[in-house]
Amino acid sequence: MAKTVLGIIGGSGLYEIDGLENTRWEKVTSPWGAPSDELFRGTFDGVELVFLPRHGRGHRLSPTDINYRANIDALKRAGVTDILSLSACGSFREDMPPGTFVMVDQFIDRTHTRATSFFGEGLVVHVSMAHPVCSRLQHLAFEAGEKAGISCHLGGTYLAMEGPQFSSLAESKLYQAQGCDVIGMTNMPEAKLAREAEIPYTTVAMVTDFDCWHPGHDNVDVATVVGYLTQNADNGRALIKALVPLLGPERTPSPLGIETVLDTAVITSPGARDPERMAKLDAILARHLKAAE
Repeated sequence: MAKTVLGIIGGSGLYEIDGLENTRWEKVTSPWGAPSDELFRGTFDGVELVFLPRHGRGHRLSPTDINYRANIDALKRAGVTDILSLSACGSFREDMPPGTFVMVDQFIDRTHTRATSFFGEGLVVHVSMAHPVCSRLQHLAFEAGEKAGISCHLGGTYLAMEGPQFSSLAESKLYQAQGCDVIGMTNMPEAKLAREAEIPYTTVAMVTDFDCWHPGHDNVDVATVVGYLTQNADNGRALIKALVPLLGPERTPSPLGIETVLDTAVITSPGARDPERMAKLDAILARHLKAAE
């Protein structure tokens, strides 16, 4: 039976969890460039956890500057079997006020400057993103949040904007009218790359503000966001502690079959595949390369 190795992408303080044992920082190199930071590893309740500070310790990287491919590749090399993403977001809904944790199940990608795939010329791959999060992880995260006493909402559409500027009022009203529930800057292409890496992924969007659409609240600013970030970080750690026992040390596969999604996604014939790109994909394609030996 495979062991659970939970990767957690989020703020640099999430790994400060009471009871986390055997902790150490581990440097992982990637052919896709430098990840945001070293990986912080430890075990909690018999489950191995691997933390990656998304913006680097000290919040050095803007959402646009994050090397998403290197981050997901590093987690794959570290043996991560499942990914929990925790990220700050704005809300378009009255019933999702600041402090709410939204277990997202859909994304709209409005980023435009980021590398969005491990694949391309020399190896063309098309994975489905119809259901971009693992439903099992999503529901377990919701259950964990409720156990931890956090105000949670199951389901929601996350609008991924480029940033680093916040929305204009016109944009905020447009996204709200289009049925989006929350807005953030980091979960795309992160979720797409996790799917290509065959790693089940789920997002917990931690609401810090009402963006700028709400007439009864001030426009979003850094001071407002930071204030809720502190509260949300405490709740994020509580959610992780409640989630780990629900996952357990013995891993359960995703009901969506995410772990084998590449079996039906590669379209380039073997003879036309670029050796240089294949070499960079040694971790992402490890299961397939082993089967071909």
